[in-house]
Amino acid sequence: MKIRKLIFAITLVGMLVTVGCSQFDDSSTGRNEETKKTSNHIATREQEVEELSLLSPERFLNIAHRGASGYAPEHTIPAYELGEELAGDYIEIDLQMTKDGELIAMHDSDLSHTTDVSGDVQELNLNEIRVLDVGSWFNEIYPDLANPVFSGAKVPTLDEIFTYFGKESNYYIETKTPNKYPGMEEALLQLLRKHDLLNTSLREGIVIIQSFHKESLLKIQQLDSSIPLIQLFNFKGKAKLSDAQIAEIKEYAVGIGPNFKSLTPKFVKKIRDADLLIHPYTVNEGKDMERLVEWGVTGMFTNYPDVLEKVLRERRVAE
Repeated sequence: MKIRKLIFAITLVGMLVTVGCSQFDDSSTGRNEETKKTSNHIATREQEVEELSLLSPERFLNIAHRGASGYAPEHTIPAYELGEELAGDYIEIDLQMTKDGELIAMHDSDLSHTTDVSGDVQELNLNEIRVLDVGSWFNEIYPDLANPVFSGAKVPTLDEIFTYFGKESNYYIETKTPNKYPGMEEALLQLLRKHDLLNTSLREGIVIIQSFHKESLLKIQQLDSSIPLIQLFNFKGKAKLSDAQIAEIKEYAVGIGPNFKSLTPKFVKKIRDADLLIHPYTVNEGKDMERLVEWGVTGMFTNYPDVLEKVLRERRVAE
């Protein structure tokens, strides 16, 4: 993934230099030099950001929500691949568990959300879920984005995702309705160990686990206290947490993930002043991204990681 992002940064610099050269003739030496300086500044800033820990409050995280789900069917290998290609820092994975105890990537437990079959994930074994098509719906609803590759896309298991993307990718994983799936946390950690993704020598923050369920996060902390955790919130109205609640969260989590429409500048500052990360979801409009970055959030979930990358790039140019 680092190589892909380095290539992206190099390509960006090349594009800027090309644009600068095409706009001015040879006599415009001063302007060309200015363009080169700007390009060099951006490249330097990109490198500085890349070298920061993924958990540093100074490194903004671009989290591809369910993969680049604005351009491909959610929670499929093509969506995850596209998320990385469009500068996403993380593959975001929602976990469900099959009847026979296999962890799969799917947002809703209701199969009808992305398939033409009704029922609940926990009612079917993995071999019954493997035959389902979770991509054709996307081609039907978004014909302008349709791709033959999406038709017949299958539900990936977490094991398959780790095998496919390996240690070069970063994973932001949510335990969905863990109260429905006894043993979900143990199964998750078993797979993380199998793929050596809990190896602290790799990089800090290669795996982040989030949940709306505090009990699930506490269980993970008990099983392995080295994993960074994020407490999710779906605030009704304006986001609000007392000092006591924030102190409690800090005992087990490195940050929070609120619904972005609930946020205010005052609340963001309060969270940042408490030395917690704040990663709102799900932000798809450029104007909302710009506002939240200005307020001081440290990352965000988006279906359009390329749009967020453009916003961040423009801020680097302005620095």
